[in-house]
Amino acid sequence: QVQLVESGGGLVQAGGSLRLSCEASGSIFSINSMGWYRQAPGKQRELVAKFTSGGRTIYADSVKGRFTISRENAKNTVYLQMNSLKPEDTADYYCGVLRGAQTYWGQGTQVTVSS
Repeated sequence: QVQLVESGGGLVQAGGSLRLSCEASGSIFSINSMGWYRQAPGKQRELVAKFTSGGRTIYADSVKGRFTISRENAKNTVYLQMNSLKPEDTADYYCGVLRGAQTYWGQGTQVTVSS
């Protein structure tokens, strides 16, 4: 069992920045991948950025050059630094973990970017 606690969401103006944090606890060994996903109102959930099991990073085309995923293993924490935010980035952001063929999700944190 993996528990994910997210923080860092909020309301910002276009062009601003936010950093999301996700701390994992529980059975965190043998995690295959970890990343960030988002779901905008009326839209399907989509990948934002993730670490693959091979240690690579993958970004959605819409966020390349603006968002950066990072991790601090000692704190079991993954971050998403979001710069140059656009209104189109408005969504609920979820931390997701794949472990032992089981997907775990955080509760989500709201990000609203105003025009």
